[in-house]
Amino acid sequence: MQEEINVWLEDIERAMLEINDFLPASRNFLEFKKDIKTKRAVERNIEIIGEAMSRILALYPDILITDSRKIVDTRNRIIHGYDSVSDDVIWLIVIRYLPILESEIRAIKEKM
Repeated sequence: MQEEINVWLEDIERAMLEINDFLPASRNFLEFKKDIKTKRAVERNIEIIGEAMSRILALYPDILITDSRKIVDTRNRIIHGYDSVSDDVIWLIVIRYLPILESEIRAIKEKM
């Protein structure tokens, strides 16, 4: 894979690390929901993940990343439909789907 892909994969990894650092240690949704700074920081990192994924898909549309198109669509929704993104959806992404993405990114990087 090209060096660009590696850079974008690292951007995704860094964004996921930041998200995990920003979340409340207790992983409590109500704490998250009350903290506007954390919510915005998490949203921003999801935007970064989506933009990096968009760039990857432009060069490698068949890359084996679950829901790669949905990741880009989520980025677009946060940016363009910011008023329609619920805290519940962001929380679900972070708790359920980012761990899957993290393991897939790790596996891709190991093959490079």
